Amino acid sequence: MHAYRSHTCADLNTANVGNDVRLSGWVHRVRDHGGVLFIDLRDHYGITQVICDSDSAAFADLEKVRAEWVIRIEGTVKGRDASLVNPKLPTGEIEVYARAVTVLGEAAELPMPVFGDVDYPEETRLTYRFLDLRREKLHRNMMMRSNVVRSIRNRMWDQGFNEFQTPIITASSPEGARDFLVPSRLHPGKFYALPQAPQQFKQLIMVAGFDRYFQIAPCFRDEDPRADRSPTDFYQLDIEMSFVEQQDVFDAVQPVIQGLFEEFAPTKTVYADWPKIAYRDALAWYGSDKPDLRNPIKMQDVSEHFRGSGFAIFAKLLEQEGTEIRAIPAPTGGSRKFCDRMNAFAQQQGLPGMGYIFWRKAEDGSMEAAGPLAKNIGPERTEAVRQQLGLGEGDAAFFLGGKPDAFEAVAGRARNVIGEELGLTEKDCFRFAWIVDFPMYEKTDDGKIDFSHNPFSMPQGGMEALMGDPLAVHAYQYDLACNGYELISGGIRNHKPEIMFKAFELAGYPNSEVEKRFGGMVKAFKYGAPPHGGCAAGIDRIVMLLADEPNIREVIMFPMNQRAEDMLMNAPSEATNEQLRELSLRVIPKE
Repeated sequence: MHAYRSHTCADLNTANVGNDVRLSGWVHRVRDHGGVLFIDLRDHYGITQVICDSDSAAFADLEKVRAEWVIRIEGTVKGRDASLVNPKLPTGEIEVYARAVTVLGEAAELPMPVFGDVDYPEETRLTYRFLDLRREKLHRNMMMRSNVVRSIRNRMWDQGFNEFQTPIITASSPEGARDFLVPSRLHPGKFYALPQAPQQFKQLIMVAGFDRYFQIAPCFRDEDPRADRSPTDFYQLDIEMSFVEQQDVFDAVQPVIQGLFEEFAPTKTVYADWPKIAYRDALAWYGSDKPDLRNPIKMQDVSEHFRGSGFAIFAKLLEQEGTEIRAIPAPTGGSRKFCDRMNAFAQQQGLPGMGYIFWRKAEDGSMEAAGPLAKNIGPERTEAVRQQLGLGEGDAAFFLGGKPDAFEAVAGRARNVIGEELGLTEKDCFRFAWIVDFPMYEKTDDGKIDFSHNPFSMPQGGMEALMGDPLAVHAYQYDLACNGYELISGGIRNHKPEIMFKAFELAGYPNSEVEKRFGGMVKAFKYGAPPHGGCAAGIDRIVMLLADEPNIREVIMFPMNQRAEDMLMNAPSEATNEQLRELSLRVIPKE
C-alpha cells in the first residue's frame, strides 16, 4: 500500500465496503458525539467521512486533531445506514472506520475558517491566501480556470492554430497603459519592460511565415484596479492570423468562445447570434462600447421634439453645436415614484437630474402624459416622443441633454439600472456582440491627437484616409462585448511601413521615434509582410463570467489587493543598497 494513500477522498463507494484503505488529507470538520468522533477528511478531490469510537486504538489521537491539521488515516470502509446517506457527496454512501491515525502536519490557530462560506475582510483573505484557496468556492473556481485554459488550448489546436511563446523581457511599447520597467544590470541606465501584450512579437511571427498563432500569454500593465481588472498582470488568449480580413477573425474566434461558454455554463443560454454594432451606435444606443444586450432598452435621439420647445433648458442646449437630447425608454416604468427614484440616481452620478415623462390612464379612461416635461413641451410633441419610442400606457421615458461625451456614460449606467429594476434584463444567459469601426484617433484633454485604441491597427481606407481629418478615420479595430464586459479586443494590423509612419506622425510621433521604438517591426515590414490580424481574449474575465463572480480576484490564484500589493509575499518591497548599486540606481525619497 502507498505510504500516504490507497485512495483519494473522492474515490470510495459501496463497492469498497470491507476494504482496508489509507487516506491522507486535511481535517475539514470535527464532530464529537460523545464517545464517537466524526471527521470530514478533505483532499483536492473531495471529502470522506471518517468515524472513530472509543474501541479504536486511534480514538485518543483523533481526539487531539483540530481543523486543517493534515493527517493520515488507516481503516476499513463501512456502508452507511440508509437514513445516514449523504447524497451531496460522491462518498456519501460510505464512511471509513479509523484504526490508526498519523499527524502529518499540525495547524496553528486559524486566522479564518476554511469550513463554511463566511465572508472575511479582503486583507485577511489575501494575507492568508493559501487558506482562502482551501475553501470550496475558491477551489472550485481555480479548477474551473484550469479546465477553461485546457479547453481553450484544445479548441485552438483543433482549429489549426499553433502555440508559440514570446519573450517576457522586452522593450517598452505604447499599449494604452503604463509599463512595468526592469532595470538592466549589464546596461546601466537602460531598462527593459514587461510586455503589456505580445503585440509586436505576434505580428513578427506572421511576418516569419507562421500562419495561425496562439498563446496563453501573461501580460503586465501598471493600471488602476477595478472589479473586472487586475492592477498588475493578467492572462489572455492571444491570437494572430495571416491573409485574413475582419470577418475571418470573427469566424475563427466565435466557435472557440461560444463552445467554451456552452461547455462551462451548461445551465445558461449562450446565444449564437453575435451582432456587429458600430462603435458610434453602441454609444448612442447603449451609452457604452461594451453593452449588456441582455437588457433590451435602446436609447434614441429625440432632439427634434425639444428643439424650439417650451422646455427652455433643452431648447437652449440644442442651440449649441454638438448637443443632443437622448431618451431612455422605460417600458412598465410609468409611475412617479420610479421616475423620482431614477432622477435621484442621476443626481448621485453628478448630473443635475433626468427629465422624464410617463404615460398613465386619465380619469376619462384615455391615456395621458404626466411629468414636468410633458407640461412644458405640450401634448403634440409629447405624443411624437411616445410614438418614436414605441411606448404606451404604464411606460415612461427619461431624458438627458448636452454634449454626448458629458452624459453618455451616466445614460448607459441609468439604462442598466432601469433594465434591472423593471425586470427587463434577461437572466441566466450570455449575449455577445462585436463592436466595430472604432475611431483611429481621439483628441486629448490638451487638444492633441492621439491613438484611441491599438496603434498598430490598419486605418479603414489606408493611406488615403490619413490625408483627411484624423478624427474622421475609422480603424479595423473590434471588441467583443458580453453581458456588459469587454472580453476580446483586436484588429486587422497595419502591415505597410509607409502607412504606419503616417499613422504615427498624426499622433505626434516622428519617423525617428517610430524607428527607435518599433525598429524591429518596421524592419520586418520592409521584407514582405502579409496582411494579418488577430485579437486577445481576457482569460481572467472569461472565468469570472463563467463562475458568476462579481470580482476578478475570485478567479485569480494569487491576486493583488486594491492598492496593487501582494499581501502574502509583501510585494512591492524595498531593494537593498547592494541591489541598487548593482543596477546603478538610486531611490530618491519623497518630500
